[in-house]
Amino acid sequence: MKKALLFFAISIVLIACGGVKKTQKAINTGDYYNAMNTAITNLANNKAKKSNQQYIILLEEAFKKNTKRELERISFLEDDENPAHYETIYNTYANLRSIQERIKPLLPIRIYEEGRDARFSFSNYQDDILDSKDDLSEYLYDNASDLLTNATSKYDYRQAYDDFVYLEEVNPGYDDIKPKMEETHQKGLDFVKVNMINDTDKIVPARLEEELLNFNTYGLNDLWTRYHTNVMGNIDYDYEMQVAFREINISPERVNEKQIIKEKQIKDGYKYLYDNNGNVVKDSLGNKIKVDKFKTVRCDFYQFTQQKAAQITGNVSYIDLRTRQQLNTYPLASEFIFEHVYANYDGDKRALDNDLVSLLNLAAVPFPSNEQMVYEAGEGLKARIKNIIVRHKFDPNRNLLSR
Repeated sequence: MKKALLFFAISIVLIACGGVKKTQKAINTGDYYNAMNTAITNLANNKAKKSNQQYIILLEEAFKKNTKRELERISFLEDDENPAHYETIYNTYANLRSIQERIKPLLPIRIYEEGRDARFSFSNYQDDILDSKDDLSEYLYDNASDLLTNATSKYDYRQAYDDFVYLEEVNPGYDDIKPKMEETHQKGLDFVKVNMINDTDKIVPARLEEELLNFNTYGLNDLWTRYHTNVMGNIDYDYEMQVAFREINISPERVNEKQIIKEKQIKDGYKYLYDNNGNVVKDSLGNKIKVDKFKTVRCDFYQFTQQKAAQITGNVSYIDLRTRQQLNTYPLASEFIFEHVYANYDGDKRALDNDLVSLLNLAAVPFPSNEQMVYEAGEGLKARIKNIIVRHKFDPNRNLLSR
């Protein structure tokens, strides 16, 4: 027991030392954030723990070096006077404040060997954060507004939308970004009209066509694409999606018969056991010993299998309505097989296994109609069409000025 406790204690010390070494290494390589994060996590669990004393010193060092480096970085970027640096400046100030806010709840932290509390030089970054947020907000707004005004492709509108969304996160309600977000989103959308084509000599059930064209059932949520099965006259569509049936094959109705002959030995009463001398054998209590009698029974089992199959093949094509060029074609195929098994017999049913006996309770059923077969085969197309829609991506860089 003592050895186990000693081993456990040594293990804890080694783990603690390993964490300290990794934290020191992080500081030595300039990875101050991870060093501070490790130290803060350990101290938050138990800042008075003796093995955590080293983390206090490491946190002091990492905090001081990180603050110095980040402020020097901000000074350099501000001197460069490049508006593209506004985001970095804002985020850096926000991170400096965040680190301070994580350390403050731990204070005071006592370093026992040195007889003092840990020292951290905190600064009030509130004005710096607000000023840099204003600079960033103005930059994002101007940049996104310029993209909106001078867009040459849907990609430009989408970039402007992303900037407006980010601006809303940084500075909610800034100026008139709400209507501009809506405008850039609307102009960045790809509108696709969906057309179903039947090139076969079979009728596609109306219910199947309705379900295949009900895009709400596919669970799609594409930010930049809208599929319309009912074309709207006020929309200038970018693409057409054609769902084409090329072949619908329906097999004849078939009933296949199979005969199985089964034989089995079954109990048929009993008889007394006799010895070699013709005497009845008795047990230790004087009772005559009985043994089972068996006989062989036979049954002719007739199994009937009703079968009918339907197969649909086709393709999904995307067409650029501006250039009238076909972009991509994806194959479609689905099959449905109707099969029903029933049976009857002639002979002794006791010769049959249980799985065969269960079929005797079934009878022939009406075959599905051709329309129902096509509908059932079409059910498999839904997942394939959804997969195609998810996989297919339109090029947002397509030039819009020629339209």
